[in-house]
Amino acid sequence: MGGVAKVRQVSNPEVSDQKPETSSLASNLTMSEESALWPGMKPESGLIQTPPPSQHSVLTCTTGLTTSQPSPAHYSYPIQASSTNASLISTSSTIANIPAAAVSSISNQDYPTYTILGQSQYQACYPSSSFGVTGQTNNDAESSTLAATTYQTEKPSVMDYPTYTILGQSQYQACYPSSSFGVTGQTNNDAESSTLAATTYQTEKPSVMRVFLWDLDETIIIFHSLLTGSYAQKYGKDPTVVIGSGLTMEEMIFEVADTHLFFNDLEECDQVHVEDVASDDNGQDLSNYSFSTDGFSGSGGSGSHGSSVGVQGGVDWMRKLAFRYRKVREIYDKHKSNVGGLLSPQRKEALQRLRAEIEVLTDSWLGTALKSLLLIKSRKNCVNVLITTTQLVPALAKVLLYGLGEIFPIENIYSATKIGKESCFERIVSRFGKKVTYVVIGDGRDEEIAAKQHNMPFWRITNHGDLVSLHQALELDFL
Repeated sequence: MGGVAKVRQVSNPEVSDQKPETSSLASNLTMSEESALWPGMKPESGLIQTPPPSQHSVLTCTTGLTTSQPSPAHYSYPIQASSTNASLISTSSTIANIPAAAVSSISNQDYPTYTILGQSQYQACYPSSSFGVTGQTNNDAESSTLAATTYQTEKPSVMDYPTYTILGQSQYQACYPSSSFGVTGQTNNDAESSTLAATTYQTEKPSVMRVFLWDLDETIIIFHSLLTGSYAQKYGKDPTVVIGSGLTMEEMIFEVADTHLFFNDLEECDQVHVEDVASDDNGQDLSNYSFSTDGFSGSGGSGSHGSSVGVQGGVDWMRKLAFRYRKVREIYDKHKSNVGGLLSPQRKEALQRLRAEIEVLTDSWLGTALKSLLLIKSRKNCVNVLITTTQLVPALAKVLLYGLGEIFPIENIYSATKIGKESCFERIVSRFGKKVTYVVIGDGRDEEIAAKQHNMPFWRITNHGDLVSLHQALELDFL
């Protein structure tokens, strides 16, 4: 392909000459507990009846009949133990002894063991609460059935709750590094409930929250206006030097694209994204694969090429096409931070001089844009995405040669040559979702119109001041 035709492919044909310099943050961004039976307690028959209720007696259960503990219970009940004597002590200091036969009868009976929460254990949970045992009798029917025993916690005048330790965010994240947590609770003020409010923890998967959609030419870098001379005219630069620098960079772009990124094979079968034909890749090892002799023709198979070439769009042809895009990705990932590895020492030195020269001619345009790109890259849950009207393979070469490989992973680079920017935006929204905030940054009408169609804010770049304002807005978290 001739040098003139390649100029049209690498450069952005839809970029118009830049407008007079204006800068403004506002002008750049367009935004459109009740009582209950104790568990296990039930009436038992065969219990020894106490004296009549008129004699208010209480039960004491000791190992030596030496101490007592008053209780308002009107019926006594046996407690299973190895050697326990029971005695009734009335309020008039009259001791009613239990016959030995009755004691023996009691000891021979099997009763369930009731475990009652001790006062000390109760206070460990509710230090200010009181604990008591109350009982009721049926005066009309003097039955030998044990009356229901209930336990009731009285509410003190001032409730002093124990201290509850809630796991902090840093400790929680030490166990679950990629999770976030929240604590929610409600109290019932009408019922004056003393129950601790429910605590819940919720983990959330980190995700992308903001996507910055960048145009390339005349936004991040100055390239097309170098070739046309419009940049030199606008800023009073020497047209010969400016255009010469642009042509030299274009030559290097095609050198890398043709030599290392299969542009000669892929020029006629351009893709929007490097993974567009990955489904046709069978995963074959390409370490010893010969791309030059596999008979692939990017312009389409015809009878004159022989049957080994395959028909364009056929299974074999698509597989070989997928091999090439897989290799392109491998090369990009390997050299994204060292493009000099693709060049000879002389060409590497020439590239360094050329980039320095262009940076001087453009008054540090790329350096100014890099400040915003690096700030976005340093943020959590933010990502830079590149959308260019240049074909995909030359765009990849251009990104590498301008030192932007670390800023834009290859999966975040899209070519709008075939489908247009609006369709590219649709693909990106489908990828990241509609809950994400998108910000479009560019200089042309294509990206502005696409941004309006998707209700995305658009930041126009027309001069250095717009790039400086963009960085200030990012620093102040306006974007």
